[in-house]
Amino acid sequence: MLIYNPKDWWKLIFYFHKTDTFRKLLPAMIGVMVYTFFISYLENEVFHFMPIKNPLAIHSLVGFVLSLLLVFRTNSSYDRWWEGRKIWGSFTNNCRNLALKLSVILPENHESKEVFRILIGNYIHAVKDHLRGIATTKHLEYVSNYNEAFYVNYKHIPNRIGQAIFLEVNRLNKLGLISAEQMLILNNELVSFADNLGACERIRNTPIPSSYNIFIKKMIFLYVFTMPLGFVLEFKYWAAPIVTLVFYAFAGIEMIAEEIEDPFGTDNNDLQLDSIVRNVKGNLIEIFNN
Repeated sequence: MLIYNPKDWWKLIFYFHKTDTFRKLLPAMIGVMVYTFFISYLENEVFHFMPIKNPLAIHSLVGFVLSLLLVFRTNSSYDRWWEGRKIWGSFTNNCRNLALKLSVILPENHESKEVFRILIGNYIHAVKDHLRGIATTKHLEYVSNYNEAFYVNYKHIPNRIGQAIFLEVNRLNKLGLISAEQMLILNNELVSFADNLGACERIRNTPIPSSYNIFIKKMIFLYVFTMPLGFVLEFKYWAAPIVTLVFYAFAGIEMIAEEIEDPFGTDNNDLQLDSIVRNVKGNLIEIFNN
């Protein structure tokens, strides 16, 4: 995720990073400009078509409808992005709450505190990797019975770590270190891990309906590539930069919506999951070591 100062107008206006929509759309924008210049030349220098009354009227109406579609598209994508951020906020809070409760319930300097610190940290890290399509245990810390062999042949690593947390709580309950009442107190945080993970998987595995996505792209294409037919009669060769600007605005909005509809990746506009995981692990160390 790109960190920036939203109040620094001039820097943001003239700043272009490698994933900026302007950079990505530049080849297409050049193509649109050349195409519009070509249409302008044909209509103004070769064919000399008779002026059409109100040549911009149809495109004004279609542009209004297309704008409404893009607004709905962007809002739908942003809702997914914001829901993902709220879920990861819940992840953070539940990790802290579980750690705080366990740090008080368990005896001072008990070895299980270190086990829980590692397991909870492993869980939040594994969830991040899982949502990015990474199924590996190389970033995990191993402790006690939950070593490398514990994860062998498991494709869904977060589920396996969640199971380890439940196993450890159940073991301590049998040893009398965690009572039945205290298990009930811990249950909300334990259950929330699986609930939050399921919600993230729902966002990741349920993209915007393909027919809706394809329809918007077709409309943008038809709208932009028919614009010169009416604009060159009104604006002559100035139609080229005007049409290019309109294409950049519409296509840029669609590209931004595409990027934020899956907020768990590594694009500049995706959630800053690496930072969240580091903060949670730091909190766990502080809680269990004090």
